[in-house]
Amino acid sequence: MLIAARVTTVMRRGWKILIAVVAALVVLLGLNALAVDRQTKPAEVTVDGGEILKLPGGDLQAVERGPRNGPPIVLIHCFTCAIDWWDGVIPLLAREHRVIAVDLLGHGGSEKPTSGYSIPNQADLVAQALGKLGVRDATVVGHSLGGGVVVALANQSPDLVNRVVIIDTASAKDSGSLGLLANLAFTPVIGEALWRIKPDFAIRKGLEEAFAPGFDVPDAFVDDVKRMTFSSYDSAARALNDYKGEETLAERMRKAGKPLMVLMGEKEQIIDDPEAALDEYAETTPNALTNLIRGVGHSPNVEAPKLTATIVLTFDAAGRQTDKGQANRGEGRPKRPQSNGLQNPVQDPEGVR
Repeated sequence: MLIAARVTTVMRRGWKILIAVVAALVVLLGLNALAVDRQTKPAEVTVDGGEILKLPGGDLQAVERGPRNGPPIVLIHCFTCAIDWWDGVIPLLAREHRVIAVDLLGHGGSEKPTSGYSIPNQADLVAQALGKLGVRDATVVGHSLGGGVVVALANQSPDLVNRVVIIDTASAKDSGSLGLLANLAFTPVIGEALWRIKPDFAIRKGLEEAFAPGFDVPDAFVDDVKRMTFSSYDSAARALNDYKGEETLAERMRKAGKPLMVLMGEKEQIIDDPEAALDEYAETTPNALTNLIRGVGHSPNVEAPKLTATIVLTFDAAGRQTDKGQANRGEGRPKRPQSNGLQNPVQDPEGVR
């Protein structure tokens, strides 16, 4: 009996200790979540030639390349990304064009507040930045999250946009997944805890989803994620799905009436069915041009920069030729894109040198 009583006492003490440890852990996780959720960061220059634009809704980093009097091309990056995701494309575009790349709010060198990450707000900030730089009538190119932003820009600030290029952004909500690691990071409390301890190898593993299998993720892209705050990470991811849930991007582009080109990587690991995603744009938006790019994943601008730049430049040139012809005949700009031979169901990066 004495032994049994002692065992019972030890077990009770063990349970009390376990309960105390669990309670302490819950408190620590809650405090960590509060601290992580409230974290903010000011804007800072993170790329050579970067400039911080002071804007009412948040300061953005932008970089300009090419002749200032050249036709403007604006580049908007993807989720967790930054200006450096365009490094392979910018030199090719900037030979004869004025190229402006912008870090979205919460990304890269731009300011990271606790809120303000909705797609309409991101587009408004980009419009403010372009206004400050004196840019209008531009070909705007958006990759993934940036695709949603350029669609919003075309609808909210049509005078700034001549034509739109969307790279690997599905039109509809819930058309894919960012992967297990990324989705786990969106779980309340658990996400904040994971954000606090995130090792480089885990970030790299998550980023691998943005490319075709086997692609070597650059260290700079890991650094881009580490510059973010949890609020910018969590809010920016939800923002695009919310925006597409209200109305699809294809339908929004139909209403905007801007010429549209959509590119998708054949080896997508985020969008469930890239060919079906292209079809949705083609079926909804009159005369939308679509291209499926062989051998690349979610990021043709990184995986096949020469081909991506070639498509963008050809699309831009065709539009400006059309506009020039219309002007010479005294006609207004057409509301819908006209077929110009750019449609190519499958593009091969190996064919571009």
